[in-house]
Amino acid sequence: MAHLHDACIEDSLADLALLDALTAPVPPSAAALGLNISASLSTGLSPKKQHAYKRRDADLDPLLLAAAASYGHVTRNHYTHDFFPAVGDPRSQGAYDWTKWQAEDPAARQERRPRLKYVSRQGPRSQKERKENTAQEQARHPDKSPSLSTVAAAAAAPAGLLPPSSGLDVKCMARTRVPTPHGPVFLHLYHNSRDNKEHLAIVVDPAQLENDAQLAPPIRSQSLDAVWSETETEVDRITRGAYVGRLSQQSQRASRPVDHHAAQRSLDTIPSPLIRIHSECFTGETIGSMRCDCGEQLDEAIRQIAQPITIPSPTNPAQTITIPGRGAVVYLRQEGRGIGLLSKIRAYNLQDLGHDTVTANLMLGHKADERGYEIAGAILRDLGLGEGVRLLTNNPDKMHALEAENIRIVERVPMVPRSWQRIQHAKSGGDVVGVRVHDGEEERERGVTMIGQGEVHGEDLDKYLRTKVLRMGHMLPLLADLQ
Repeated sequence: MAHLHDACIEDSLADLALLDALTAPVPPSAAALGLNISASLSTGLSPKKQHAYKRRDADLDPLLLAAAASYGHVTRNHYTHDFFPAVGDPRSQGAYDWTKWQAEDPAARQERRPRLKYVSRQGPRSQKERKENTAQEQARHPDKSPSLSTVAAAAAAPAGLLPPSSGLDVKCMARTRVPTPHGPVFLHLYHNSRDNKEHLAIVVDPAQLENDAQLAPPIRSQSLDAVWSETETEVDRITRGAYVGRLSQQSQRASRPVDHHAAQRSLDTIPSPLIRIHSECFTGETIGSMRCDCGEQLDEAIRQIAQPITIPSPTNPAQTITIPGRGAVVYLRQEGRGIGLLSKIRAYNLQDLGHDTVTANLMLGHKADERGYEIAGAILRDLGLGEGVRLLTNNPDKMHALEAENIRIVERVPMVPRSWQRIQHAKSGGDVVGVRVHDGEEERERGVTMIGQGEVHGEDLDKYLRTKVLRMGHMLPLLADLQ
């Protein structure tokens, strides 16, 4: 038994010696291998080992083969990859043999050349398969468009010019009906190739819920109604929101791809859709902050878009008919004019110190306004709203940005704060369109934000709006002019 125990120890030491020889940064010296160099030089014979371990090749090969076979797939990615940092350097912390590492004297430490790192140029198998599938799909359908939004952008671009924001693609991933205090809306969620944010489109078009023929074309997403794969089913389409009519247990009708070149044209008497490009504002929309009027603007935009439209009757122009309001709010995830919620909160503290909203942004290293509207333009084109819209805004930069995206703006509709409209109402003694003046004890009406259909007011708001007019060029009469 003692002899077997000594043999096992000897075999283990042989394995460790071989492992050390294979993985050491430099080959072992002759002394380490126990070779008698002087004897070989005098006799002319090959060196002999004095205390060499027996060969373990026959025992070690099955071990290596079993380890490789158990993994299943070995590629060149698996070579020169280390389990720990600097595994090939026993002098480094984290090396394969911690017993060989010793702290160096800082005075005697010499500058080392950086160790070259292995970088594999072989991509993941999933990426390779995705490229192969794309190539096969293009080979089967050479005339198929790679992107519906790119086609829509190219169609809207002037001849000889590149489409606006070339390289930007948007895709509506889901759509659903959402009841609101202002009526039903269709919430669209978009992904894009520019960032990883989930931008939204709130489409107001309740006529789509009716089965009767409509006078105006429906506001629908081209990318949502497109065929995503050859194997998709009607259940797949309905689940993502590509359906027509009102979805219920009794009615499930999947939509079909829309040919917008042959789409229904709107009557000349129907106004262009009313749209609003709105940027996310957690403080104003969720907790009812009165430092800004963002929550009020979101509610007011949906309220105005949902207002019924009166037009002359198509059959008898002497009479009038009423159709549901139509339009959309593109909700962009760019908090705090693009600087993010963290910087926005810090900017609020600077404003409490006496700085205005523009100066606070500049003090934090940001621009006065870092928002972009390329994604908004792509979403509007995907919804078929690029040929003519009425825009709810006071911001001239927003108008110029959308026009650069080939969005035709036929009218600008101003957004006057409700509190300022109330002051104007009290001064003129007349009704102000779109604003209901409440008594102090009357309960506030419900709306889509924390503010609801109420109004934002206060010194912070007046200072904020004054800065937007005087320093950012917003087209809004100042409160002093109204008073």
